[in-house]
Amino acid sequence: MTVSADSKINNGGGGETGNPVDDHDGERDGSRVDNRVADQGGSGAGNVVALRPGVEAGSVAAAAEMALAAFGTHLDRCALAANTVTAYRRQALAYREWLLARAAEHADAFVDLVGAEAAVTAWRRHLLGAGASPATVNQTLAAVTLLYEHGPALRLAVKRARVPKPGAPEALSRAQENAVRRAADRRGPRDAALIALLLGAGARAEECQRLHVGDIPITARSGTARLHGKGDEVRTVPLPVPARERLTAWLQVRAELLSARPALAEAVGEGLWAGQRGRLSVDGVTDVVRATGKDAGLPGLRPHRLRHTYATRLREGGADHAQIQALLGHTSIETTARYFRASAIEVAELVDRALDY
Repeated sequence: MTVSADSKINNGGGGETGNPVDDHDGERDGSRVDNRVADQGGSGAGNVVALRPGVEAGSVAAAAEMALAAFGTHLDRCALAANTVTAYRRQALAYREWLLARAAEHADAFVDLVGAEAAVTAWRRHLLGAGASPATVNQTLAAVTLLYEHGPALRLAVKRARVPKPGAPEALSRAQENAVRRAADRRGPRDAALIALLLGAGARAEECQRLHVGDIPITARSGTARLHGKGDEVRTVPLPVPARERLTAWLQVRAELLSARPALAEAVGEGLWAGQRGRLSVDGVTDVVRATGKDAGLPGLRPHRLRHTYATRLREGGADHAQIQALLGHTSIETTARYFRASAIEVAELVDRALDY
């Protein structure tokens, strides 16, 4: 049966993801959100700094609006990932709503460092009491810390929630990985190439979606992917043979497809991944992974689990902390260290070997 280039594309389009920051990598380290280095020239709770002339202690709503406006301006100009910006805006607004409901308790929340830290500490207790995970609480604290830093210019030092150290992030087993690869191959050249790149380069969903054709130079013997990561950091990752083969096949199909459909070619531009109506979105990349996982008997599969699998295979192959950190684009070695903790599967296998009597 002859299959047209058009039929080889599964529609994975859609808008940009609105999920909170994918900070599955957990790249913030330390036990405190500590940005106390203020313009005041000192530290400690004794530094009392007025918000700005004319703002009274009781004007919590007005002060919050002023802070949010300055915070919004900062987010518009900073180099944070789009998902992070969305999450920070939402969390800052949630803090404001919580604070306004308790304005009498925290009338000095925007007056000085003492009042600000008392309010944010109470907010932290509220979140933990409501059942928020430590990771969510810490991301919220990071957002509110920035709110104060770029609004009233107060550098807070609020204790972070303690995140228990887990074992290694959950990777696919070898059998599961092979099932995913087979399912992707059956779905067509584009999806096979996309899955092979996620498993062969450890790209985040956003990094995969941003790729241009020029970002993946491939020859008969070598190939690399130029990934645009968090904070506009760029790293170049070598591609293994399976990824090179499938990307080469997809590029040929892509060229035929776009040649036959000029309107689609204009919408896709230099983007690597073409959908039915234009360039594949981040949601589209996720949809491809989820659909492939479903076909492989792994419903709910997400791109980040393929990234965990990539890192786990590197560690199993003898890569050290620094090598994996560079290949994954982690800013903190502590994030990479998670892959050197024993996974549940490895612990179970160890017990079976040690107690085989």
